[in-house]
Amino acid sequence: MKITKEIKTAILVVSSILLFIWGYSYLKGRDLLSNYKSFYVEYSNVEGLSKSAAVTINGLVVGKVSKINLENSTGKLIVELQIKTDFPIAKSSIINIYEPGLIGGKQIEIIPNLKDQNLAENGQVFKGTNRAGLTELVSEKLAPIQEKLDRVLLNADKLLVGINSILDKKTQDNIKNSVAELNSTLEQFHKASENVNSILVENKPKINGIVSNFNQVSNNFSKISDSLNKADLGKTAKNLQLTLEKVDKILAGLESGKGSMGKLLKDEALYNNLTKTSNELELLLQDVRLNPTRYINVSVFGKKNKPYVAPANDSTIKSKK
Repeated sequence: MKITKEIKTAILVVSSILLFIWGYSYLKGRDLLSNYKSFYVEYSNVEGLSKSAAVTINGLVVGKVSKINLENSTGKLIVELQIKTDFPIAKSSIINIYEPGLIGGKQIEIIPNLKDQNLAENGQVFKGTNRAGLTELVSEKLAPIQEKLDRVLLNADKLLVGINSILDKKTQDNIKNSVAELNSTLEQFHKASENVNSILVENKPKINGIVSNFNQVSNNFSKISDSLNKADLGKTAKNLQLTLEKVDKILAGLESGKGSMGKLLKDEALYNNLTKTSNELELLLQDVRLNPTRYINVSVFGKKNKPYVAPANDSTIKSKK
């Protein structure tokens, strides 16, 4: 069968029309040669979302936004999604509008519910949500900071006004005088430090000698402490305690009249005898002093001895007794 020119022309025209329709649909974001599922999502606000925006599942692009229509009756925005994937998307899945970065526009993410086996079909309508993007989060964080900064600037302005009102001409002059006096004080302190440095330089040998003596004293003290450490002070203290206990026992014995010393201290008869003997000895010595010839008699011509006469102080001695 011979194909005529009319048939060729008709085929060419139909092919051109189909190619035009495919190209027009592709430019509008719909590929007629691909198998897509169309989902519809209802939003109250789609600010920043544009046609051909990517649709992702866990960051993987699985489709794009094909249309955004405004319903006249409810004022809601209906976003048509073209999804090209065999991944199971349940009817209870969450569809968010989110902002992936600061530069790019907003996109749509699908958070599938894998536990739900009731899968969405072509033309399924979802209730969409908006997830705050990075710009919105930064704005939320910056808003209170900006308020605080405004209050700080306001307080700083008030403070500067107060300072300007305080720093009048007289106050400024006083501050200048104070700074001048401070400079003078610093100069005097500098001179004093130079004098101290010169004194230290002149007396450096003496200071070195003092430090050497101190080191020597420290070494000697260290040796003494070592000797004390080696000496058994605990044993010495124990022996001293035993000795004191023995002395205490001896004193207790003397106090109770035990032994010779105790009897000497406690025997009143012995004390009286000793006192009497002492008095008699005193009388004897006094008589020898007064009448030495009575005890040492040298008679050349046979002179008789004088009779004994009691000393005049005998009664005094007896009274002392």
